[in-house]
Amino acid sequence: MSGLYLLSGGLALLVFIYLVAALFYPEKF
Repeated sequence: MSGLYLLSGGLALLVFIYLVAALFYPEKF
């Protein structure tokens, strides 16, 4: 169960980083 929790947490972090990157560098998206 902890593995699934870690995976979902990492995925949420990835999406958050992607959104921040899209916010700061809109010309790349």
